[in-house]
Amino acid sequence: MEIGFVGLGKMGMNMVERLRRDNHQIVAFDLDDAKRKEVSTFGADGVNSLKELVARLKPPRGVWVMVPAGDPTESTINQLAELLEPGDAIIDGGNTNFHDDIRRAAVLAAKRIHLVDVGTSGGIWGLKLGYCLMVGGELEIFRRYQPIFETLAPTEGYDHVGGHGAGHYVKMVHNGIEYGLMQAYAEGFEAMHKSDYKFDLTKIANLWGQGSVVRSWLLELTANALEKDPGLKQVRGYVEDSGEGRWAVQDAIDKNISMPVITMALFARFRSRADKGEGTFGEKLLAALRDEFGGHGFFKE
Repeated sequence: MEIGFVGLGKMGMNMVERLRRDNHQIVAFDLDDAKRKEVSTFGADGVNSLKELVARLKPPRGVWVMVPAGDPTESTINQLAELLEPGDAIIDGGNTNFHDDIRRAAVLAAKRIHLVDVGTSGGIWGLKLGYCLMVGGELEIFRRYQPIFETLAPTEGYDHVGGHGAGHYVKMVHNGIEYGLMQAYAEGFEAMHKSDYKFDLTKIANLWGQGSVVRSWLLELTANALEKDPGLKQVRGYVEDSGEGRWAVQDAIDKNISMPVITMALFARFRSRADKGEGTFGEKLLAALRDEFGGHGFFKE
């Protein structure tokens, strides 16, 4: 299948490579000239502008946008809206606020351009393992791009979850849950780190992965991080958040939903920034986990 792809960052580049492995035809654009050249090494057609990208695609065109949420996504979608034609579709795979999806879908509908919102989970491991895709928008357009979703996702790893904004809403809740899970692991491993028993935390993380009720991929990544740096001495305990946890808490406030675990997990991240990363072992583990699954790196003064 042919598709345009905008944004060749940590996830975007890997997604294009995965699509090319399944012989999809990709026309790709990024502001970084080096990335446009890199994407051509595995057979994608790197172009120099959004205008050129749209011109290379056959209608009905589909353009996947994988740029940071907020102004970069807004600007990219607005530019594409002026270049695309009725029947074309924009697929937003970034971490967008679902309210923005609803607004943008209405604006694009006036031009008869479709919007598909795709909550995308998998981080830097997606190239190898596939991406979990939570898709919102019109069912007919979802079906049009199923070959793309099937390539990007593992078996049964994608689904149409509802109308405009539903995909990013589900991803928002997913990330809120992720915050809570990570915080629970961080607190538990900090308790063991400070114990008089002098536990080998890497061994315990691996042990819990074998049949334990708390086994998970996050636990596997915890073992990976501890194996690399058992005392987390090279990690700063400065824990960023990319927005979805805040949106989930705000949505809970708006709907009078009790969400204490996710709320406190978000606030714990705020606390970690108070001393610019000199924080606790648990905060260091949170930062290490973000790097393990997302390649976010560590805070540096």
